[in-house]
Amino acid sequence: MEDESLLEAFWAVTRRLRHRTRVALEPWNVSPSQSRALTMLMEHGEMRLSALAEHLRIAPRSATEVVDDLQSRGLVERRPDPADRRATLVALTDQGMATGTGIRQVRAAEGERLFAELSPGDRATLARILRKLRD
Repeated sequence: MEDESLLEAFWAVTRRLRHRTRVALEPWNVSPSQSRALTMLMEHGEMRLSALAEHLRIAPRSATEVVDDLQSRGLVERRPDPADRRATLVALTDQGMATGTGIRQVRAAEGERLFAELSPGDRATLARILRKLRD
């Protein structure tokens, strides 16, 4: 569309990628918040619930709900913090690590499928532009 703004085009592509990823993640039956929590725990290791909430940019109460659901499914566990017995750490279980790895692979594959529509030169240009905007 010629009348479509750059911002509208960007959001349309974002929605398309999110939709494709959500469909690809259906076998794991995880919400976007749960998926992001698993990813954060894979990247940063065990952490306090408050730190997880900060990484996810959600309220601590919402993080508690996400962790409660992940724990009920055997994907994370709560452990006492050895540095502060009053605090609790959230850690991935082996099943949570396997699920997180699968999710990461599906996300990467969906991104590759989407960006495969671009020529190598366009991909390099887009990567450069996105990194510039990110930084």
